[in-house]
Amino acid sequence: MHQLFRRKSVAEFESDVAERGGLRRTLTKWHLTALGVGATIGAGIFSLVMTGIAPWRTLGTPEPMITALVQANGPLALINASRFIVALGAVIAMGSVLLVFQLGQPRIFFSMSRDGLLPPVMAKVHPKYRTPYVGTILTGLFVATFAAFANIAEVVDLTNIGTLFAFVLVSVGVIVLRRLEPDRPRPFRVPGVPFTPLISVFACGYLMFQLPTVTWKRFGIWLLVGLVIYFLYGMRHSRLRNKP
Repeated sequence: MHQLFRRKSVAEFESDVAERGGLRRTLTKWHLTALGVGATIGAGIFSLVMTGIAPWRTLGTPEPMITALVQANGPLALINASRFIVALGAVIAMGSVLLVFQLGQPRIFFSMSRDGLLPPVMAKVHPKYRTPYVGTILTGLFVATFAAFANIAEVVDLTNIGTLFAFVLVSVGVIVLRRLEPDRPRPFRVPGVPFTPLISVFACGYLMFQLPTVTWKRFGIWLLVGLVIYFLYGMRHSRLRNKP
């Protein structure tokens, strides 16, 4: 997938998906399957193993698997080797996830710019690599600068509240669009509407209310900045709004 995005622009990729007919439905099913399997393994097997090694009350740390191995009994060499493998796996996994985010965010800017919500420069595609290079460079600079000075715990809270809020918006959007545009083409239809999206809204809302007050204040400021950009630029240049 990474090589695919290096060779093709997002627009080309979307046209390829459309030409393949059932590919979107197939991809969605595989995404849900992967999510289910990953959640089962991560939250199930790993949790059972860790709580079998150490008391669960001691595992509320940023690295619970390492914490559990520190309290494990057995040959010291085996435990140290296990800790090294777990730490190495965490670094590799984190790197792959961050790479996906770094690939995804510029393409979100690309789509927003193409729709008129951001300046056209964000939709510029590199003539050789066929990637949205302006958004990629700006995203990389912002992330690198922010990561150099920000507190990791506070960044995690901001990431959580932003992601959960996005899930809430998507869930509400499913209900609204299903009522306002029932005939819209849907390669994948969310089952159990409105109950399934409402469950998502309540679950995400509950998790959001567990976050600190300072996180809500920072999220409000960030949301306000986004609204200012929208009302000063995006609303006037939106292609959907200006569509005859």
